[in-house]
This record gives sequence, C-alpha cells and structure tokens, in this order.
Amino acid sequence: MRGFPTMIPRLPLGRTGLNVSVLALGAGPIPELMTTSDPHRQQQVLKRALDHGINWIDTAATYGHGQSEKSLGDALQALDAVDAFHLATKVRLLPEQLAEQSVRDIVRESVHGSLLRLGVDRVSLLQLHNSVTNSRGDLPTSLTPEDVLGPAGILEAMQELREDGLVDHLGLTGLGTPSALRTLIASNHFSTLQVPYHLLNPTAGSSPDDNWNETDHGQIIDDCAAADVGVFAIRVYAGGALLGLPPAAHTHTTRFFPMDLYQRDSRRAAELAATLPPGQSLQQAAVRFVLDHPSVTSAIIGFSQPDHVDQAVAALADSD
Repeated sequence: MRGFPTMIPRLPLGRTGLNVSVLALGAGPIPELMTTSDPHRQQQVLKRALDHGINWIDTAATYGHGQSEKSLGDALQALDAVDAFHLATKVRLLPEQLAEQSVRDIVRESVHGSLLRLGVDRVSLLQLHNSVTNSRGDLPTSLTPEDVLGPAGILEAMQELREDGLVDHLGLTGLGTPSALRTLIASNHFSTLQVPYHLLNPTAGSSPDDNWNETDHGQIIDDCAAADVGVFAIRVYAGGALLGLPPAAHTHTTRFFPMDLYQRDSRRAAELAATLPPGQSLQQAAVRFVLDHPSVTSAIIGFSQPDHVDQAVAALADSD
C-alpha cells in the first residue's frame, strides 16, 4: 500500500457544502503525536494522510495546552500543505474564566490563539468543546443550552467570529445530556457534531439494551441526520482499548474519559475479539462499524505512525 496509496472517498458534511474524507486525522493527546515535539514523525504522518486523500484535521486549543495546534501548524508549513486540509479546532470555556471574563472575550482570545498557533487566517470549523448538560457542572466544565444560545452567549461570540471571516462553520461536541444537545441541534445554528461512537459504546447510533450501564449518548446521530447536521465519530478505537494498547499518558490524568473507563473498555474489547471471524482484527472491525452507519460522515482517528494511517485505510478498503 505504501507504493500505491488508496484514495479514500469523501462525503458531504451536512449542510456545510464541504466534502470531507471518511477518515479524518485527530490531533488529540491519545496518540501522542501532535502534543509532543517530534517534527519528523509529525510530518511523516501528515504526508501519509495526504497521500491517501485525507482532507480533514481535528484539533483543539486545549490539546497539549496549545501544543497540538502549534505542532500541526509547523508541520503543515514544512510540507507546504496548509491549503491541502480543512482545519477544525475547538474552544473550551473554563469555570475560572467565566468568573472573570465575558464569554465573548474568552471565545475570541481562544480562537485568535488557535489561529496564531496554526499559522492560518481562518479555520473551516469552530466547535464548542464543552459538554452540554441541564445544569452547569453536571459534568466536568459542562455548560447549559442557555449558556450557548442565550443573550451574550457562546453562540453570539462564535457567530461574530464567523462574520469576521475567522471561521467558516460552527459545530458541537456531542457530550453531555442528550436532551440538552438536542436543544442546540434544533436551533439550526450548528452544522456539525462530533460524538463518541464505537464498537464498545454504540449508543450515539442505536439504543442500548436493558443491562447497559455506561454513558448513553441517546441516539443523537439520528437527531443530527434529521437536522442535516454532519457527524464526526470520535473515540473510534475507544482511546486505544480496541487496539489492545496500554493506556496513553493522557488517560491517566484526564477527567473526561478516565482510566476506569479505559479498563472496562479493555476488558470488553478482549471479550469482543474472541467473537470475531478468523482473519478480522478489532481495528478493522472498529473502522468498518463506525463507517457503516449511514449518517456518520467521517471517523476521526488519532494516528501515531504513518503505517497506522495505512492500516485504517486498509480496513476501510476491506469493507468495500
């Protein structure tokens, strides 16, 4: 495959008018690529993604405290590939910031910092990184629909940045209370949503059985489809559990997908592996499962090495 790259297909991203590769490159902390200082490997992975036709990269201001965006910007400049990818980033508003600054100032400062680190004048997508729940703080850093949609709220700040030409489209992170997220989807102000959807937790796309005791994402993908909101699947490999990998350094410290979840997912992954047909790996099954959902536009995957890109593309090709 290295000598003959497979060009992966692209799909319309909801009502944005953009066509996005069905595999996207995630620049978060789990793969320990963009959040570290390894320019050569970073450029290799980006080049391999480009060779296969991947045209979407997802990052965030909080990934590595800005290191992900800085590494990504440097690598894209080195490859002269800034215009080859759509870039998506995120803003997270922290309680201590909200106690001291206006929402508008927090959002604007975050986005201006992201653009500076990425070395670009605009991004294709700005996403709210906070979970959305019925009350503030129901989950770590979670906000409410009123915080987003209300006067002088997050939406107004994001729309102002779009009017200024700094971002093209607005999106959500699909974490929190499904009913609260539905309120935002129904507002018709957000064009995309990224949500955990994988073999070990498929509840964003299907209803759980009666014995389910993990997070229920409330079939939120169906709501997105009805509203023509583009869907990115995240945590495709369940933070590495579906690959049989040890937990990443980030998993040991994060509040959002913590170690105890990883341990449960690892046990379930081992049980699932025993049920697969001969010759099929969990990695192949994971990619196929996500992209078999007709309303998922793209699977965001964190790649650590160039051959990890090849493997994901091969899993996609094997499902054709």
